[in-house]
Amino acid sequence: MSLPPAYLEYDKRGYGQDIGRYDWRLAKDRAPVRLKNARQVAAMIVIPCEYHPIDPHKTPFGHPHGMVTPFPDLRHFTARDYGNRVGVLRLLDALKSAGLKATFPVSAALLTRARPLAEAIVGDGHELAAAGLHGDAIHHAGLSESEERAMIEDVREAFDAAGFHPTTWLSPARQESFATPDLLAEAGFTALLDWESDGVPLPLRTRGRPITALPLLNELDDFKLLVERKQTEDLWTDQILEAKDYLKTEHDRHGAQVLGFTLTPFVAGQPFRMRSLVNMLAEFAGDEAVWCARADEIVKAF
Repeated sequence: MSLPPAYLEYDKRGYGQDIGRYDWRLAKDRAPVRLKNARQVAAMIVIPCEYHPIDPHKTPFGHPHGMVTPFPDLRHFTARDYGNRVGVLRLLDALKSAGLKATFPVSAALLTRARPLAEAIVGDGHELAAAGLHGDAIHHAGLSESEERAMIEDVREAFDAAGFHPTTWLSPARQESFATPDLLAEAGFTALLDWESDGVPLPLRTRGRPITALPLLNELDDFKLLVERKQTEDLWTDQILEAKDYLKTEHDRHGAQVLGFTLTPFVAGQPFRMRSLVNMLAEFAGDEAVWCARADEIVKAF
């Protein structure tokens, strides 16, 4: 049976890719960026502090970090709560000891539940970013634009009411609708952590001003490697350090690039993982070719 002619018709199809947010190009055709601080790699550590409701609707799907078993899933709910009350403090201490800065996307629902956490993040000089309303408030194409705009406005209002004004956004489950970048730019966000299209910050076209996508590598995510793939802690940190060293070898050819990876508080903040994590952070701190910076700082530098 042959396919109908309409099957091959797609009005967004274009040269190299089927998306219009940015121009298609190969890495070899990209003008190399030489950072003013002469560093070869910009390391972006992202620590999402998300609130996951115990009774998620899971529309259109459940967040990978959310509840797993039927209601009330107290085991997974309390594990996530442990991350935001205990594990994240270990990560803050480890960063302070290494002298490194990170970006902390926080759910709006945590601002009233864990105000001291937000204050500790800002107090240590880290970037407080927005991680949507909570882990069950997924952005997707099934929402009307007015519904999604209202969700983003609720997030902005919650942060404003708490006295914080983030410019960087991480969507719950890193899921978007076709309109999400437009609506985020409209709401005043200037950086986005959902995409990983390039090795450098990439300005995305929107209906208004651009919003910059920074590469956050899903393949180095601690939840994916330690929980889903069941790798050892040392292998996980070795992979991150290997990525750092490899990007340095590409500097002469491709210029400075961004190494973005995630530390999830209920995963990386476990006591039996701290030795490997502390050793990895020490390697970053001691590498003069590497600049560990906040997402907002990286956008400005590039």
